[in-house]
Amino acid sequence: MKRSIGFLTVLIFACSARSLYSQEPSPKPAADIGGQSGQTQSSKTTILPIEHRFWDKENDLLFAGVAAARTLDYFSTLNMRRRGRQEIFLTNEAVDNHAGFAFIEAGATGVSIGASYLFHRYGHHKLERWTSIVHIGLATGGAVRNYSLKTAHLSAPGAQR
Repeated sequence: MKRSIGFLTVLIFACSARSLYSQEPSPKPAADIGGQSGQTQSSKTTILPIEHRFWDKENDLLFAGVAAARTLDYFSTLNMRRRGRQEIFLTNEAVDNHAGFAFIEAGATGVSIGASYLFHRYGHHKLERWTSIVHIGLATGGAVRNYSLKTAHLSAPGAQR
C-alpha cells in the first residue's frame, strides 16, 4: 500500500513536470521579410542561454541540503529501529550495521550529485537543480515519517495485558 502511494506520487510529479521534458530554447521568430522594422541584422541583440559552472553557489547549497536531508534520514531511521520498528526499503541488518548504513546514505548523496552533473553536462540545467530539490524533499519526508511512527510495544510471550 505504502509503495503504491509512493509510486503514485512519483507518477504525478512526472506527469505534471511537462515543462522539464524539453530543455531546448524556444524557436526564434521568423526573420522580417518585408524589412519594415528599420533595424538591420547587426543591431539586433541575441539572447544566449546563461551557462553556469557546476559548482556554483546554488548547487553548493542544494548539495549541502541533500547531505543534510540524508543525515536526518540516517538518524531518524536509527531512532525508528531503536523503538522497535522495521525498515521498509532496506534490510534491518543493513540499517543495524551503523557504518554500512552511513556508507549507504553517503553513497545516495554521491549518486544525487552525479545525476545532477550528468544533467548539467548535457545541458538540462532545470533537471540538474530539480534532482537535488526532489531528493531533499523525499529524504526529509522519509525522516519525518520515521519520527512520526509510534513505538512498537513488543509483549513478552506469556505476558498478560
